[in-house]
Amino acid sequence: MQLVVARIGRAHGIKGEVTVEVRTDEPELRLGPGAVLATEPASVGPLTIQHGRVHSGRLLLHFEGVSDRTGAEALRNTLLIAEVDPEDRPEDPEEFYDHQLADLDVVTRDGTFVGRIESVAHLPSQDLLIVRREDGGEVLVPFVNEIVPEIDLEEQRAVIDPPPGLLGEAGGAEEAGPPEDSET
Repeated sequence: MQLVVARIGRAHGIKGEVTVEVRTDEPELRLGPGAVLATEPASVGPLTIQHGRVHSGRLLLHFEGVSDRTGAEALRNTLLIAEVDPEDRPEDPEEFYDHQLADLDVVTRDGTFVGRIESVAHLPSQDLLIVRREDGGEVLVPFVNEIVPEIDLEEQRAVIDPPPGLLGEAGGAEEAGPPEDSET
């Protein structure tokens, strides 16, 4: 199975290093020296990581055969793709790979079907489950323990405990009707 693990950003310096936007929870495993990664577009790769380092909070990578800024700049916006065994699991039982979550049924604690997980968005503040509803709409569910208390891979479902309004239902004040002072 192939997974996108990073996107190449700007060139850094003049010796062929690039910044990368990491899209994996295990960069030390997927983006270490010697890793050979497929690319999108495919015509750019495969790319082999020569070395990497963190600079000012950003991961910088240097690929074999890329020796200057021009070569590094030509890689900008390329997606890096790792080959992953679908049976691999993170060491922590409370962590999941994106491909394990894709297509899980999403239900509330009382068993009400909400939709299916389409993908996971990795944002700076937190991850979001992008859930496709039966009507074609989508719901963005913060992937935190308080809202997603259970992931059951054997049953292929994610149980959520959504706060009011998350699923688009009317909340508190709307249910009570207009205020009494209203002249409508």
